[in-house]
Amino acid sequence: MSSKTHPAFLPDWNNLDVLHKNTLPPRANFYTYNSIQDALTYDVAKSNTHCLSGTWKFHHAANPFEGPDGFEDPAFNTAEWDDITVPSMWQLNGYGKGPHYTNVNFPIPVDPPNVPLENETGIYIKRFVVPDSLRSSQLRLRFEGVDSAFHVWVNGKEVGYHQGSRNPAEFDITSLIDKEGENTIAVRVYQFCDGTYIEDQSIRASSLNQSNCDNSYRDVYLVGFPLESCVENLFVQTKLDNQYIDANLKVRVDITGSSELRVDLFDPSKSKIITTETRSVTQGPVEFSLPVKDPSKWTAETPTLYHLVISLNEAHFVAHRVGFRQVEMKDGLIKVNGQRIVFKGANRHEHHPKLGRAVPFEFMKRDLMLMKSHNINAIRTCHQPSDPRLYDLADELGFWVMDEADLECHGFESICDAALSPEDRALPFRERQLLTRAEAAKWTTDNPAWEQAYVDRAKQLVYRDQLHPSVVIWSLGNEAFFGRNFKAMYNWIESYDDSRPVHYEADIYAETMDMYSMMYPPIETIVDFAKDESKTKPLVLCEFIHAMGNGPGNIKEYIDAFYEHSKLQGGFVWEWANHGLLTKDTETGEELYAYGGDFGDVPNDSNFIMDGVLHSDHTPTPGLIEYKKGLEPIKVTSYTPQTATIVNRYDFIPLDHIECSYAILDEGKATSHTGSIALPSGIGPGQTAELVLPHLPTDFTGEAVLQLSFHQRSSTASLPAGFEIAFEEIPLNGSSFPLVVIPFVDKLDISETPTLLTITSASTTWMFSPIHGTIRSFSKNSTECLAVGPEFTAYRAPTDNDAPQDGADWRNRLLHLARSRMRGCSWNSEDDGRTFVVRVQQRFCPPVLSWSIDLDFTFTFRSSGSVAIRVRGSPKGQNLPRTLPRIGLTMELPSEWAGGGGASQAVTWYGRGPGESYRDKKLSQRVGRYRVATVDELWTDYEFPQEGGNRTDTRWVQFTHAKGESVTAQFVDLAEPKQRGLFDFNACHYRVADVEAAKHPYQLRRKRTENVVLRLDAAHHGLGSGSCGPRTRDEYALLTRDFEFQVLLS
Repeated sequence: MSSKTHPAFLPDWNNLDVLHKNTLPPRANFYTYNSIQDALTYDVAKSNTHCLSGTWKFHHAANPFEGPDGFEDPAFNTAEWDDITVPSMWQLNGYGKGPHYTNVNFPIPVDPPNVPLENETGIYIKRFVVPDSLRSSQLRLRFEGVDSAFHVWVNGKEVGYHQGSRNPAEFDITSLIDKEGENTIAVRVYQFCDGTYIEDQSIRASSLNQSNCDNSYRDVYLVGFPLESCVENLFVQTKLDNQYIDANLKVRVDITGSSELRVDLFDPSKSKIITTETRSVTQGPVEFSLPVKDPSKWTAETPTLYHLVISLNEAHFVAHRVGFRQVEMKDGLIKVNGQRIVFKGANRHEHHPKLGRAVPFEFMKRDLMLMKSHNINAIRTCHQPSDPRLYDLADELGFWVMDEADLECHGFESICDAALSPEDRALPFRERQLLTRAEAAKWTTDNPAWEQAYVDRAKQLVYRDQLHPSVVIWSLGNEAFFGRNFKAMYNWIESYDDSRPVHYEADIYAETMDMYSMMYPPIETIVDFAKDESKTKPLVLCEFIHAMGNGPGNIKEYIDAFYEHSKLQGGFVWEWANHGLLTKDTETGEELYAYGGDFGDVPNDSNFIMDGVLHSDHTPTPGLIEYKKGLEPIKVTSYTPQTATIVNRYDFIPLDHIECSYAILDEGKATSHTGSIALPSGIGPGQTAELVLPHLPTDFTGEAVLQLSFHQRSSTASLPAGFEIAFEEIPLNGSSFPLVVIPFVDKLDISETPTLLTITSASTTWMFSPIHGTIRSFSKNSTECLAVGPEFTAYRAPTDNDAPQDGADWRNRLLHLARSRMRGCSWNSEDDGRTFVVRVQQRFCPPVLSWSIDLDFTFTFRSSGSVAIRVRGSPKGQNLPRTLPRIGLTMELPSEWAGGGGASQAVTWYGRGPGESYRDKKLSQRVGRYRVATVDELWTDYEFPQEGGNRTDTRWVQFTHAKGESVTAQFVDLAEPKQRGLFDFNACHYRVADVEAAKHPYQLRRKRTENVVLRLDAAHHGLGSGSCGPRTRDEYALLTRDFEFQVLLS
């Protein structure tokens, strides 16, 4: 018996020399039509295209070798196979090991180009009949995206192979098709291939798609092209003259066969041909250069589109939108149409909470409409090309697109970092990182054997998307170090399309790329860059303000820096949406948005994938609301009682499309003083103007605020008329106003036992424990106000942005275990018995360590029915935490104070609202008077439970009992004891320890208390973006030092 081997030959998916087999050359994304009218609709359904998406037969195998034999034969019986929807992801349909999330590390043993032979495989079968309209055509089978590699058969004959998960593949199957009868397509999809090593982009799955999920996650088409002569590829550039007025439309058409070729350019309404040219041509590229007189220019603010139609023999037509714009590196800046632009962007992955990366068109469009409504003007397609339909939307709606190649190999860095010597490991972080990345690059990035694979990724990107005016920057990939193969990618792009600059962050010295790029730098770093005259290229932050969980903080400072320094040309928030996948707990059936580890995936990076300004269902988080505020294109820079100075932060358009209205609030209430303010006409980009403010009344009852609202004068493709673009609040008479105090009346009645002090006024009874130093009961008109008395607390459930930095310090200092310990208590009556004062000394401290905060409480009970609680704190000892999460009191109110049951209000407050706010995330929340019917409405339900629901700059907050009684909290301005101070409050149904312990909201809900957990904070630590970036800036940090505050409850 002769010897045999397994596998019998080197699989294509483990062969670095095989990227594709029998695929047609990559081309621009277009379709052919049978009339100009149909072509100008851009409706794929009217083109010579038949969509094969829908129901396919499916079989899953543990590896490619154990699937059924002969499945590609049209006679193979698939009746017992399952049905599956294409596009979709098989892991999300219950097959295989399920989704697998890692951020950096490879999920497989590292041995490039080899991947394990235990390679999950999905086999898809589709039977179809060629539509009558395509039977005389050349027929191409086009896959818009298959993860990660596949072979395809038609009618039992192998057609070819493709890898490159987010890049299309097209095969000529004309000779294999039965144009009269039934045809069978068989596709075998592999979860991994050698390309997996350069597709290490955070979340993995498979498809005919991807979380690691695999399958076909974009549509599959049967595409008809003319048999004798057809357009193979189309290339367009718009060149503007030196004044950026007149244009030259450069068109290159790759033709097979001979034909009469006509090029028409229609105006934006599609009703008039602006320029045209006709030629008789033979096979080969044909170039046109068409002058266009002063076309309307395309920008993200003015997305005017013309329409190019290519006609062959007056029988076949190809149409594409054209935007006249010119991108160039000029004067050391990225300029469009001669003007510097600022990217106010978002990193967007393809994600759907149920379908993974198989994102429906309307869901994708909703994403982009949300971006427009939140002042976002740019998209980075991290870290791969997006669905081709996204670029059509970006052209139409107006976005700057940084189009990124499907390339990342971050996992090699972990390997090289683990191999560092003790001496190298002791190097400063940046030196160590540079050393590690230089070694990591040797695997693939600086390895000549991988050059073809790298350059192929650039070709696929540029060929497909070159026609789109929205694409203004090519990006070569992400977190793949730097080396020869990126230089080769750059050089190929420059040789094919020199009309756009090229970006790649890991070229940290901009040795080859056209710009510098950074991720998550502190503000000081980018300002220093801007002031460095040796830097002759601009800086773009391809990732900044990491939006994981509750955050990000201090957005404003970054945006202001972009406008103060011309070399800083903006950035892209990380990232657009959380990537949770909607599933159910396997034991209880409760729904959750799952992340790393929830699928039994090992290794995993837990919830690091939950880092967007949208929740997983793609509704806005508070972070997006704050980002919109930071990105406002109209800002009030200064004001007087008579005028306000505004600046136009648009890049191209004046403010003539904006109207301004005003309203005056008195103690947070709307007044009759409302109206419009005229904006001077022609306020150009970067220009300032003075607005004349209305005559202001003086008869305010308290604090007065002028609110200015800037909104759309008329509707656009993305925004309705009246939509608010920006707002500003101008204080008219300060923010320091008298406390609301009830006058003293009769004397208090005091009774004592060794363990309890009872203080009674005409309306209120307090019970105080001198043993524990706290109020045990607070009853107003026989209504109990307390379930748990107030105590000093300094901890919060760590946010994602706390955890690696400030939060790690809190944990190391055992702050979460600290509590108050009694030292002593004394009491006496004052003011002829109308006040009763209790003084308490406590030591707030953790076990194990020696640090503490010495606390002095003064409880002043008044016959008016109010109690003032004054707290002085003095931190001391070794190992004090650098910062504190908060300084304040925590108490619990009985469930009857939580609202519901038909009550109109449970909580009313005067301060910032209606949403949550923090020291460095509050500018989007306006000062006013707000109310909610239930305490539940105040909670922010983050998908990874953490601190949330805080309200800042509160003047007072009032809680109302189900029977009508109320309790009001105010803080005293200790510098002016009769004046109120600003404070934070948080009311919810969750205790801090329970929030911190939960990993998903459904787990937290099990710990829900019916009591109202109320925090009243004199100060609260900011948020920062420390989950992957700078910790909370010192000006927003609650640094550990002496403090004093006073709360008034009435």
